[in-house]
Amino acid sequence: MNAKQLIARRVANEIQPGSLVNLGIGLPTMVAQYVPPDFDVFFQSENGIIGSGGLPDGMDNPSLSDAGGGMIGALPGAAAFDSSFSFGLIRGGHLDMTVLGGLQVDSQGRLANWIIPGKMVPGMGGAMDLVTSARKVIVAMIHTAKGTAKIVEKLNLPMTSSRRVDLIVTELAVIQPSEQGLILAELAPDVDVAQVQDQTEADLIVSETVSTMVLE
Repeated sequence: MNAKQLIARRVANEIQPGSLVNLGIGLPTMVAQYVPPDFDVFFQSENGIIGSGGLPDGMDNPSLSDAGGGMIGALPGAAAFDSSFSFGLIRGGHLDMTVLGGLQVDSQGRLANWIIPGKMVPGMGGAMDLVTSARKVIVAMIHTAKGTAKIVEKLNLPMTSSRRVDLIVTELAVIQPSEQGLILAELAPDVDVAQVQDQTEADLIVSETVSTMVLE
């Protein structure tokens, strides 16, 4: 499997049956493909749907799209609604989990993912609301960008929210932000601690129980 598939598979293990989950633009949308169908997970997109799912290729609907404009499909029982209702769900704290991409995460677990200064973007989307309000926030991202660390000591991109995220999942490791710092909790198969720290600017706390990722 490639790096993005590995990340999506590992994140899918965090999703509990019957939960309401928002998947951000890009890599996070892949997570739905790896959640067992019998989990009855309700995937929400901030542009106005609950009930999109990891459907087989060719089963998506050109009339329906996720927050990034990609085609999706609606599962039986899905509901569509306007943006005000959608953001009411988010800001009201009703989401069990959100999975978002990241540009940077700092040593305090704070995320930057909504803009790169000087570059045009279509809008800030729901990132600020999601990070602030979801019960659990997971950042799913490639560990570096063109060889530059994305897990940094201090953000140099605009912060999305001052809230500490709950988990960072990359193709190299699972890292858990805490009051003490960034805890290295799991390693990807065939990856060692030195490799992860070498590609991470922030110092990592190596858990005494660091384990190998389970990818099911």
